[in-house]
Amino acid sequence: MGNGNLLYVLRLGGVKILLLLLVSITGFTLLHLAPGDPLSQFTLAPGMTAERLAQIAHGMGLDQPLWRQYLHWLHGIMTGDWGRSFRDQSPVLGIIVSHLTATIELGLAALGISFSLGLGMGLMGALRAGRTVDDVTSVISIILFSLPTFWLGLVFIYIFSVRLQWFPTGNFSSPGDRSIVGYLRHLALPALTLGLVSVPVWSRYMRTFAGEILKQDQIRTARALGLSSGRIIVHRLLRGALLPMIPVAGIYLPTLLSGALVTETVFSWPGIGRLFLDSLQYRDYPVVMGVLMFSAILVLVSSTLAELLHHVADPRLRA
Repeated sequence: MGNGNLLYVLRLGGVKILLLLLVSITGFTLLHLAPGDPLSQFTLAPGMTAERLAQIAHGMGLDQPLWRQYLHWLHGIMTGDWGRSFRDQSPVLGIIVSHLTATIELGLAALGISFSLGLGMGLMGALRAGRTVDDVTSVISIILFSLPTFWLGLVFIYIFSVRLQWFPTGNFSSPGDRSIVGYLRHLALPALTLGLVSVPVWSRYMRTFAGEILKQDQIRTARALGLSSGRIIVHRLLRGALLPMIPVAGIYLPTLLSGALVTETVFSWPGIGRLFLDSLQYRDYPVVMGVLMFSAILVLVSSTLAELLHHVADPRLRA
């Protein structure tokens, strides 16, 4: 690795660390300044006294100044101790990991739907620019982009679960049914909901990148040499259009995994999005901050790797 590449990596890593620190400070401050506190769940307990409430607050570290609470929490994050849940004293990192599998499975299924549909729509729009197909794909993208995720999920539940009874209304599995078919039936609607609202992301980028490549001299040269349309699309158009989508994927993929909060809530899917919402309702600060930081780290690491991969794959950037 040359000095220029090493400096690029160090500069990129330094920026990401500063962003992560800013996210932690902002999230920690806003969370603790929001109305309500974790002690509210203990105030209605039988026989609860002010002295006992003060002891609980001391045990949770809530009686310390906010800046001291933050430094204590930050030290734990840096040393691998993400704290313990206020609800059951379970390790925060273990709670996140236990919910991560469900979110990854949902995210990958939604990615398959959104990427395949978006890639096809964007490619058709670029190849038929200015024609009816291009207009239709653009309208479909605008509609999907405008649909609220929770509304689309509720519509799917009403049509396919309540009326047609093809799929379950939610949850990870049905009692007594651990089969693959049963699991896929539970996965279908949330994956379709999250995947459809994500189609415009891939469609518009693919439409833009493919449209730019179609205007290049290499495409006109390939056509003049008599290459078939299929070979031009696969070997020239797709390869060239997918390259600039690497940094897009690096940012979008972790966002898809960590941003499924609405979908997981509507379908009672036990992922980290649902965990974040439940913990926020109970003012479980360690778990909320743990999910927030886990998501931020995932986004920043993935985007950094995507930028580095793009830097390596594209000789123009290396130059």
